[in-house]
Amino acid sequence: MPSNKGKDEDNKGTSQRGFASMDEEKQREIASKGGRAAHEKGTAHEFNSEEAREAGRAAHEKGTAHEFTSEEAREAGRKGGHAAHEKGTAHEFSSEEAREAGRKGGQSSGKGRSEEDDDSSSSTRGGTSEQHAKAGSQSHKNR
Repeated sequence: MPSNKGKDEDNKGTSQRGFASMDEEKQREIASKGGRAAHEKGTAHEFNSEEAREAGRAAHEKGTAHEFTSEEAREAGRKGGHAAHEKGTAHEFSSEEAREAGRKGGQSSGKGRSEEDDDSSSSTRGGTSEQHAKAGSQSHKNR
């Protein structure tokens, strides 16, 4: 008589052992440890921007991409900004760039207002675009 060792009647011959039979959380935990170990050894694949874009597209098409909550997105952006500053790769705005960013930020916060209500010297965030630009340039000086 043939042995059914490692087989399960309900799973039509699939094993109850191994990585694929684990629940998703356990698989993620193990894979995460492997990824960290590869990075520590220096053997992990570092995606270039095109590879990362393609992987993101594929995940979205498959419906497996992680959809970030607004809080997760803010936290990721904050961490990325800190990391870029620590590495010295963060963009340092010139005073002109800071002024332009402040001006655009002030304009975008007023969406939905009519043209006659749109006074370029103020925004719903408080302060003029000039004040926003000055605050932006001062925050860079304080580092």
